[in-house]
This record gives sequence, structure tokens and C-alpha cells, in this order.
Amino acid sequence: MAAGGRTLGRRFNWLWAAFAVSSYGTWLGFGAFPLIAVLVLHSGPAQVAALAATGRAVGALVAVPLGPWVEFRRKRPVMITMDLVRFAALMSVPAAFALGRLGFVQLLVVSAVTATADIAFRAAGGAYLKGLLPPADLLVANGRFESTTWTATMVGPPLGGYAIGLFGPVTTLVANAVSYLLSALGIRAIGGGEPVPARTGASRLRARDLLEGWRHILAHPALRPLFLNAIVVNGLIMASEPLLAVLLLDSLGFAPWQYGLVFAVPCVGGLIGARLAPRLVARYGQHRVLRTTGALRACWPLGLAFVQPGVPGIVLVIVVQLGLVTCCGVFNPVLATYRLDRTDPGRVARTLTAWSVSSSAAIAAMTAAWGLLAALIGSRTAVAVAGFVLLATPLLLPRRADQDPRSDHRLTGTKGMI
Repeated sequence: MAAGGRTLGRRFNWLWAAFAVSSYGTWLGFGAFPLIAVLVLHSGPAQVAALAATGRAVGALVAVPLGPWVEFRRKRPVMITMDLVRFAALMSVPAAFALGRLGFVQLLVVSAVTATADIAFRAAGGAYLKGLLPPADLLVANGRFESTTWTATMVGPPLGGYAIGLFGPVTTLVANAVSYLLSALGIRAIGGGEPVPARTGASRLRARDLLEGWRHILAHPALRPLFLNAIVVNGLIMASEPLLAVLLLDSLGFAPWQYGLVFAVPCVGGLIGARLAPRLVARYGQHRVLRTTGALRACWPLGLAFVQPGVPGIVLVIVVQLGLVTCCGVFNPVLATYRLDRTDPGRVARTLTAWSVSSSAAIAAMTAAWGLLAALIGSRTAVAVAGFVLLATPLLLPRRADQDPRSDHRLTGTKGMI
């Protein structure tokens, strides 16, 4: 059967459906917090920036002890609990708004709670996926998740903006909250038994358990450079986004619909990349695909510093973003599969938590730093600096393929088909 037509079973389909509905909800509600802060609470730029950075930073800090907690519990109940926590936290905002009691502090708290739950959910979800599917199907599954993410990214924000225009800024937050409730129902429908993970050693949480994820990543000769590369690249790309918004919408006079267009259209590249990933791994192997696409994705963002007003600027941003997103569409599912392949089942949740915590902390720190840099040298120059730094990040990629007996670098994930 063709690669794209391979079925991974009923239980995976429920998991995929739950992921899809929450992804569409997340992107439908993309930007809801800043909009509510500006339009409802009349917050200034400093407060909006604090909202973006504080939620990630506090969420990352609180999530540190969650890795060991998730590791030694059944993963499906943890995922359902995190969905319900996100549902309740987000629904508190429209409830307070309806009662006239909504404040900026509540937005900060809700942002931190949802960020923490996101990290715990991803850790449990990755561990559950590794136990649900054989190694040869992991890349297929991660490719489908990646395709769904880019489709939601392409469709969600324009629909969310239209809904906000019709019904107000709280509307998409309600839709996002409901999507987590539906996700919880979908995960519950997976059914099937799940053994309680056996704890080795001490019966209580120890300080060394908190660091086990980082210990595994930093001791692994291939995961360590990939980890450093990922947090730097993601941090720089995310730090540039608000500066690019200021550059396009303020300095260059892009209309809001043009701004949405230049970031929605390139998401097609994510779909293409996710579909190509298994075929590229089958032909060239995981290591070569990671090195090549990891290097290529660092070459595109510098082009954003040369954007001009009008149609040429729109075309330039679309071309740059299309190249970047296509490379990410290949790189991300291959990295996710590579990471699962090289992590023992007993430490997957702690490893994924460590990775997510580090990424969130790096994004928060770099966003704050690049905001200060832009205040000193201007948004365009700050975007250019980020682009130049990104050009050096391929040096962090692993130079040699590690010889891991648990997986075949060329065949893993290629049966049947992101």
C-alpha cells in the first residue's frame, strides 16, 4: 500500500483525532491573549510582552517536577487531566469577562497554567505514542501530527480573526477551551489497558529524578547537539516574530489581511515537508536528513530583514517563509522520531519534559532579549541579527551518525507511508 495510505489502527486514529481538534482550537485562538489584553484591558506594549514571556517562563519552571510525576503514571489519564486543566483555565477568562471581573493578573495565571499543562501533555503524549506503536511506525505517526499542525496553522488564524471581528475577542478563547474538552473525550475513547509504569529505586521523588531528562540528553552524543540546535533555532525564530509584526504592520504599512496571508500560505510547505519526510529517511537515512534540513532551515530567516513595502515585500516574505516551513516540516517529525528511538521507555516523559522546559525558557529569554535589542537598534536590524546568528546554528548539528542498536537509521518509520 502507498505510504500515505497506511493505517496505524483504531487507537492511533482516536489519538490523532484528539490531537487534530486541539490543534485547530489552539490556532483558532492564536493571539487571543494579546488581543484581550489590548482590546479589553487596554494594556500597553510592555504588559503584552510580559504576558507572552511570563507565561512561558513560569510554565517551564513549574513543569520541571512534572516530568518524573508523568513518567511513573499511566499516560492516558495524565493526558486527559491536562486537557481538562486547560479547558477549565481557559474558560475562566470568558466567565470573568462576563461578570466584569477580568484582570491582567488572571491572564498571567491562565497563561502559566496552560503552558505548564502543555508541557505535561506533550511529555505524556510522546511516551504514550512510543508504547502504542512499533518503532517502524513512529515516523509515520509524527509526520501525520506535523501535517495536522501545519494545516491548523494555515486555517486557524484567519478563521479566528474573522470570528473575533464578528463576535468579539473572547470568542476564540472559548473555542480553544472547548477543543481541549473534545480532545479529552477523544483520548478517553481510545480505550485499552495501560500498565502502571514500574518505578525502579526509591519509591519517592528524588532530586536526581528532576534532572534525569537533561542527564540523558546531555550524555547522548547525538541528542545533545540536536537539543542545543533546536532550542537556539526555535528561540531565535520565535523571538523574531513580534519584531517582524512591528516591522510589517507598523513600519511597512502591511494591512492585517496581508500579514495573515504571508504567514498562512507558506504553511503548505509544512504539509509537503511532512509528507516527504518518510521517503527522504528511507532513501538517505535519519542522520543525513536531519543535518541537511537542519542546515537549510537556518538559511531562510535572514531574508526577512530585506522585506520592502507592497507586492515585492509580500512575495519575499511568502518565499522565505515557504522555504523555512518546508524544511521544518521535514526536520520536526524526523527529530521527534529520532528522539523517541534513542530514549528508553522508562525515561521518555522526563526527556520530553526537559526538552520542552528548555525550549520554553529559551524562547522566553530570547524574546525578551530581542525586544530590548529592537528598542536599541530597530526591528529590522534586530531581525537581521537573529538571521545572522541562525546561520551559525548548523555547527551545533551532530556531524556523525550514532550507531544505536535499537533502531535502523534508514528503515525506521518507513513501513507503509510524515
